[in-house]
Amino acid sequence: MSSSCQGLMAALKDCLMHSDCVMKQGRLPSECLRDHTDELPEKCQSLRKATFECKRGMLDMRKRFRGNIVGSQFEYDEDSPNSVQSPQ
Repeated sequence: MSSSCQGLMAALKDCLMHSDCVMKQGRLPSECLRDHTDELPEKCQSLRKATFECKRGMLDMRKRFRGNIVGSQFEYDEDSPNSVQSPQ
């Protein structure tokens, strides 16, 4: 996978690992992502969509010239009120 999506994927993994679907209900993160997306927090759902857009951008020929900047710098911080952050 492109390095531009790795930070976004790591943020999605962290979000899934700290969700109620995994922590309280004992499901696998892949199972929560595949079968129980409605039960995930809004933050995880937005990260899932952003990850999809990032992967899709890798295949878009128009973005090959400009670069895929959808998920280039994201991190997940469980303690902050706005958990999805873009570091500066």
